[in-house]
Amino acid sequence: MTTRPTSDYASGSWAHVFGPRKDGERRYWLVKSEPDVFSFVDLMVRPERTAHWDGVRNYSARNFMLDGMQLGDLVFFYHSSTDPQAIVGIAEVVKLAYPDHTQFEEGHHGYDADAKADAPTWWMVDLRAVEALPRGVTLAEIKTTPALAEMSLLRVGRLSVVPVTPREWATVLAMAAKPAPAVAAKTPTKTPTKTPAKTPAKTSPGKSPVKQAAPKKTSVKKVVKKKAPSRKK
Repeated sequence: MTTRPTSDYASGSWAHVFGPRKDGERRYWLVKSEPDVFSFVDLMVRPERTAHWDGVRNYSARNFMLDGMQLGDLVFFYHSSTDPQAIVGIAEVVKLAYPDHTQFEEGHHGYDADAKADAPTWWMVDLRAVEALPRGVTLAEIKTTPALAEMSLLRVGRLSVVPVTPREWATVLAMAAKPAPAVAAKTPTKTPTKTPAKTPAKTSPGKSPVKQAAPKKTSVKKVVKKKAPSRKK
């Protein structure tokens, strides 16, 4: 028999995402993945467009999957550690939490030597791709949208699994249905005009380019020699 971890969710900032649900209530979530590791396209091409969400090694993120997610809940698929980071698709929870097998695999980056087979530490769910968003909603857009100011994605950015409120869900869908906001063009920096340097006067090789003042003209008096008087004999 497999023992599940137990937690007290009666109080705390996340109590509302673990509380009882109304009949037919669906809740919303967001999961992160680096696209070069596992992208939304990778999920779309999986058999039945389904994959297990393994590798979560944070207790809060694990608890969201273990005791928060229910069948039929919808999930935003977020591409992290890329440029731009963005919500790109929607997935659905199709299998409730069960032990993450990678915690027992030596050599796997998610291996946990302290995990026990009869009392696993780490759990995962199965997600099925529903559809890609008409366009990605970037992190930069989310940060500048007042209705998303309290989004868990911004408040606890380190977590790979976080809850999303119904209002936030609707806001992101509305943003994805509209064209991406225009990015303001940067005004080019005006390069100061340089005063062209004066071309030095041409000089003969070896002579200084410094222009020398012409010598002043001096008047030369012509000396006329007088003839000596002739002596009569």
